[in-house]
Amino acid sequence: MKKISLWIALLMMGCATPTLAQINEEETVEVTNYQGKKENIELPASMTQELDSLMNLYNAKMHLKADSDCNLPDVNPVYDQEVYKERLAHLPTIIEMPYNDIVQKFIDRYSSDLRRKVAYMLGAQNFYMSTFEEALEAYDLPLELKYLPVIESGLNPKAVSRAKAVGLWQFMLPTAKRYGLTINSLVDERRDIIKASYAAAHYLSDLYKIFGDWNLVIAAYNCGPEKINKSIHRLKGEKDYWKIYSLLPKETRGYVPAFIAANYIMNYYCEHNICPLSADLPAKTDTIMLDRDVHFEQIAHVIGIDIEQLEDLNPQYRRNIVNGSSKLSALRLPADLVNVFIDNEEAVYAFNPKNYVPKRKEAGPTDGGTYVVHNNQVVRIENPNSHAASASATDGNLVTTVMDGNENDATERKTTTATSRSIASRKSRSSSKRSRSSKSKKRTARSKNVTIKNGDTLSEIAERHHTTVSKLRKLNGIKGNSIRAGKKIKVK
Repeated sequence: MKKISLWIALLMMGCATPTLAQINEEETVEVTNYQGKKENIELPASMTQELDSLMNLYNAKMHLKADSDCNLPDVNPVYDQEVYKERLAHLPTIIEMPYNDIVQKFIDRYSSDLRRKVAYMLGAQNFYMSTFEEALEAYDLPLELKYLPVIESGLNPKAVSRAKAVGLWQFMLPTAKRYGLTINSLVDERRDIIKASYAAAHYLSDLYKIFGDWNLVIAAYNCGPEKINKSIHRLKGEKDYWKIYSLLPKETRGYVPAFIAANYIMNYYCEHNICPLSADLPAKTDTIMLDRDVHFEQIAHVIGIDIEQLEDLNPQYRRNIVNGSSKLSALRLPADLVNVFIDNEEAVYAFNPKNYVPKRKEAGPTDGGTYVVHNNQVVRIENPNSHAASASATDGNLVTTVMDGNENDATERKTTTATSRSIASRKSRSSSKRSRSSKSKKRTARSKNVTIKNGDTLSEIAERHHTTVSKLRKLNGIKGNSIRAGKKIKVK
């Protein structure tokens, strides 16, 4: 019902605008360039995605609603060019926001055809902007860069481009890995809002060190620094974005104007009669560090949380599996469910593990034979205690079966006992090494004591020292959650 009423509100806002299908069919915009010639440049992908994909996001369904106090008429006023110039000039920004015909085209697109999407983004920004700003502040970057995800993804955390860029900041895989984001079959940290935001800020900081101009930095974020450098080289070192404009890829020609227009519309939406969707901020959350694999279904069944909410809070897990056995992994939960999980952690892991985390630690042939690799072939050594093997061994040979890829084609061959001895010797050495390694690990795994600080919780101490709450409890004989500041606690 909430989703239906939200759609009705959005449709009323945009009743005078073209349909969503018509908007999405347009992937270019006609502009007049600096030479006075008309050209078509590509729109950023975020300006062509359907609104339906945004309204189906968990946060949109659960926390966005039409603002009943906003009664602006659904009319997009037209202003003189001087008005747009003055408004852009008055934005509190470090980055240059010049006005021209190309920027005007993008302002028109946001304020007319995309006004419903702007209403969504004005509401959705409440979920993300504080994280963006904190990341940008950490690298001392202009805060207006927080609107880059508006043109990158349309504030869609699940966005995937045709080029396979992922997440709010639309990282390509090589760049993401270069900036420390983990990507494998189970995890894609490009979807992690916090980690991706800090990686993006780091990348933008590095780009500014290269170009020293924010418009070039923004362009390079879109198409890569190599293409920007080529354009600069062709104009003998010219570093003005608008002078190298005609040498840039078509999608990048529209990127900086779209960024300027996004800054404009996210600040001057009222002047264009756009009512932002109202946002009810989600409940406070906290993280728990896990050292075992667990599926979202196991968590949901035991502690009573919605799967969609788990996916929204933990978007980095591609298969809904927290892979704690690989390395300590964070699980984000509503704050009021953190202790519920801690108290029922063993029950969570014990709930149908074969159905949800079925990966076996060890597996092999079940026929009782011993298999080795010899001369790049899999060799089955017959039971050395059998009569046939003993008879062969007296002749200096051991009967083996060589598996040629098909069990029906298995052929018996003779291999010398020297080979068997060599294999046995290698196994013995390997076993000895494992034994020494195990003893070494036991020696280094001694526990250490830390002092509990004011305000500390078991969850915070566990995260700080890369362990789990359940381990802290076992190590210190703690039954509940109460700990006292100033006391010592064992952490390993």
